[in-house]
Amino acid sequence: MKLHIGGEEAKSGWKILNIVDESYVDYVGSCVDLSQFEDASVDEIYASHVFEHLSYQRELSTAISECHRALRNRGHLYVSVPNLGVLCQMFVSDAITDKQRWKLMRIMFGGQLEEYDFHKVGLIEPFLRKYLTNAGFTSIERVEEFDLFDDTSKMRLGPHLISLNIIATK
Repeated sequence: MKLHIGGEEAKSGWKILNIVDESYVDYVGSCVDLSQFEDASVDEIYASHVFEHLSYQRELSTAISECHRALRNRGHLYVSVPNLGVLCQMFVSDAITDKQRWKLMRIMFGGQLEEYDFHKVGLIEPFLRKYLTNAGFTSIERVEEFDLFDDTSKMRLGPHLISLNIIATK
């Protein structure tokens, strides 16, 4: 099974886990509790712009550990989060407008249009690698894009990719 955490668009071969119960959702639940999935029962997990919604004290490490537990041996976790380092550099640049800064601020803190649309953590590559390593992932590779879904993992502001995209292997 391939699991798309936070997904909103059906794709052949993938099942969607989302915290909201909508018609396109296969499993309703939080990424912090994947107990509805057996140990080593998932081949691939995709989570794009999901983990920044979790607290860095407990929720984030729990969610990543749950992904590790649910993945089969040599299974892949595809993670995309806003790259706080890139966003901060862009935010303080004299070359952008206030309108662009507003968009960056919303990417940093969430759109805040509904109760789940708030960001609780900002991540850069060393931070995310540490969470993944602590959860037991052995191979961690940064990639430009996944080419799995048409989503915010590909989002650019001007020439700048705003996401940190990582493939972690159990």
